[in-house]
Amino acid sequence: MIIRAATVQFQHAPGDKNANLASVAKFVESAAEQGVRLITFPEMCLSGYWHVRNLDHDAIDALAEEVPGGSSTAALVQLAEKYQMIIGAGLIERASDGQLYNTYVVAMPDGNVHAHRKLHCFISPHMSSGDRYSVFNSPLDCKLGVLICWDNNLVENARATALLGADILLAPHQTGGTASRSPHAMGRIDPDVWHARDTDPERLAAEVNGPKGREWLLRWLPARAHDNGMFILFSNGIGLDDDEVRTGNAMILDCYGRIVAEVGEPKDAIVVADLDMSLLDKCTGRRWIRGRRPELYGILTEKQGGELSPREARFSEASTEEKS
Repeated sequence: MIIRAATVQFQHAPGDKNANLASVAKFVESAAEQGVRLITFPEMCLSGYWHVRNLDHDAIDALAEEVPGGSSTAALVQLAEKYQMIIGAGLIERASDGQLYNTYVVAMPDGNVHAHRKLHCFISPHMSSGDRYSVFNSPLDCKLGVLICWDNNLVENARATALLGADILLAPHQTGGTASRSPHAMGRIDPDVWHARDTDPERLAAEVNGPKGREWLLRWLPARAHDNGMFILFSNGIGLDDDEVRTGNAMILDCYGRIVAEVGEPKDAIVVADLDMSLLDKCTGRRWIRGRRPELYGILTEKQGGELSPREARFSEASTEEKS
């Protein structure tokens, strides 16, 4: 079975959901013209992302919506029904109890909606982390899973999603160009490089495809696909996001961790590829998973004394040798 899929990188407008939905609609229409049946957009691309860290509770709440009852989810469902396509996009969810979440909405052609709340939400103290994995059936005769940005960086999350049966992992991000506290991971890109993209495109390309962007992704992202026997649709922001520069690098990987297709230029773009689902049978990751020895893995569920909340772990300056 072949599934034509697409993933998108685009520069969102902070706080302007109407403008961002218009961008999504434009890409969905282009994808439909190419026969795409599944398309993914970046994390929090409808609300905007990095500016949210500076907002107070009321300002974030004003951006938030109910899921599935909000207007943005309704717009995604309308597009999904019109083009008979599965569409994933990120926003801020307001739950029935008032909690705020970084949520990824997956709208189905039949009007159904699935949603994943980011498990490791750190962007604001006013937002909560989700507490469950998201794997679900699709009309494509395969199972989809969702992990948002940092969720993908913990190998346990990818393995759990695979064990729950995910064939294709939707991996929406807002990353690259980040002021990481790890001295050899990513790094901030000077916003002037983005502003000079028309006069010095080579410098921008070197930054987004170098160790602050694509090279960093290739250290770990293919392993998530290979080791767990899943296809991955990696979507990401591109361009200036408040005071950081997102690197794009949207790509589609097969279940062997090979890049099937990717965006090569630092601009709003869509990449399309045919997923050969027959590769799942006997792919390396799925064969190795059958040899697991769960009786050895109890340590994975035991606290080691140095655990931090997602926000503390993201922004802490403390040494990893220190125990909480």
